[in-house]
Amino acid sequence: MTAIDPVQLDQSTGEPENRLLQNIKDYTAMSFALLWQRQAIFLATTILTGFFFNPINALLFYGTILICEAQDLMLAKRVPRLRPDQHKAIAMMVTWILLNTILSSIAICLYTVSVAFSQPTGGHFTPLFFLFAAALFAAMNNHQFVWAMIVRLSLYGVSFMVIVVKDIWVERPGLSSDLWLQFFTVVFVMYFLIDCSLVFLKLYRRNLEQLEKLKEEHERTKAAYIAKSQFISTVSHELRTPLTSIKGSLDLINTGALGEIPEPMQNIIHLATKNSERLASLINDVLDIQKMEAGEMRYQEGKIDIHDLVREAISHNLGYVCAHNVEIVEDIRGNDKVYIRGDASRLLQVLANMISNAAKFSFDGGKVTVGCRTRGAKIRIFVKDQGIGIPKNCRDKVFDRFSQIDSSDERHAGGTGLGMHISKEIIEHFDGNIDYKSVLGKGTVFFIDLPILTAVSTGNKGWSRSLNIGTAQQSNPPAVQAIANKTGIHPG
Repeated sequence: MTAIDPVQLDQSTGEPENRLLQNIKDYTAMSFALLWQRQAIFLATTILTGFFFNPINALLFYGTILICEAQDLMLAKRVPRLRPDQHKAIAMMVTWILLNTILSSIAICLYTVSVAFSQPTGGHFTPLFFLFAAALFAAMNNHQFVWAMIVRLSLYGVSFMVIVVKDIWVERPGLSSDLWLQFFTVVFVMYFLIDCSLVFLKLYRRNLEQLEKLKEEHERTKAAYIAKSQFISTVSHELRTPLTSIKGSLDLINTGALGEIPEPMQNIIHLATKNSERLASLINDVLDIQKMEAGEMRYQEGKIDIHDLVREAISHNLGYVCAHNVEIVEDIRGNDKVYIRGDASRLLQVLANMISNAAKFSFDGGKVTVGCRTRGAKIRIFVKDQGIGIPKNCRDKVFDRFSQIDSSDERHAGGTGLGMHISKEIIEHFDGNIDYKSVLGKGTVFFIDLPILTAVSTGNKGWSRSLNIGTAQQSNPPAVQAIANKTGIHPG
């Protein structure tokens, strides 16, 4: 058996070599997908012709078709494992596909011709219809591999002509006879089938070209995305190292450890400290976004007391809220301890984003309320302010990246526009939900709903410092801890 060279096949059809493998993959995939549909057609044909004609021939036909179908099934399972560099294996697969196509097509043609020859002259509706159905099926579903389609349509066309020409040869009718009408009808049907096959072939190749272009564009986009991610990550890490030193020095100056700050320098030092904090926040947010996009965000999950979490968040953000001339109050409803499973440091990061937004967008002398309450099997943590509120139809913008409700140069408060997007990703990781309710000019309530892990009655005996961050703070020297609290730069 001589293998067919796939390169020669490609040259004859004008297709690149790597497309041949895609063609036979698509062809065998379609063959596998239509397996049961073909079986129903063949079985119906066998029963119908076996009842009205020769049952022995019908069974022989069906047995041959089952052998071809089994071979098609085995080929369909082997083709997906082929690689573009396996030229000999691809050529052998093409050979087997064509041989099996020839065998099944000959079986169909011989059987339909035998049925036609057992009928009186001119009465060949059933075999001709079966041939037409087989040819139309090939035109619609074999266009992925053009050689298989050519083989089937050629053999079916020969069978068409054998049936009608035999009648004309035997009867020698005049041109006005129904036999000639049948002949010309078959010619028209063959033209129709060829035209249909060309239409499906053109559509398939056009879709294949578009798919290849999409793949190429995807690879270019993927490469650009990786390069962008690596660049941002590198720049962010390189910026964070000197920024840590700058912020540490400024914080030492602000604490008075290096002596009293001269009055002319106080405004400059304050401005530098404020902008370094903004830059540190931006770097941390960008790094978090990169980790989330790359699937590299790490969470240290554990059992968390919600009451402790809320009080910890208030304690951490008390200075920031006071700097905006806003009061922060606690509203923990219920005395029973409520526990969830999550990462304490990441949840504190979410609450910090919510509290800082509430403070920034509150009016002077306003109040920010941070609390929690149970809602069935979930616990709701909320941050309520009495600020400017959020306009309607801005929900997507609130949680979008690099997006703020007021993006003008004179907006009420600064920020990166990343905080709430990161918060949403973190909360959804723990099967929670984050949302808000707002009335323009009267205030906003941001809330988080998280599934409750356990609820243990403890009375009203206060709270224990069970959070990692709280424990870490207790183990650091006061001066170092003060700098860490103000810098806000996450390690790693």
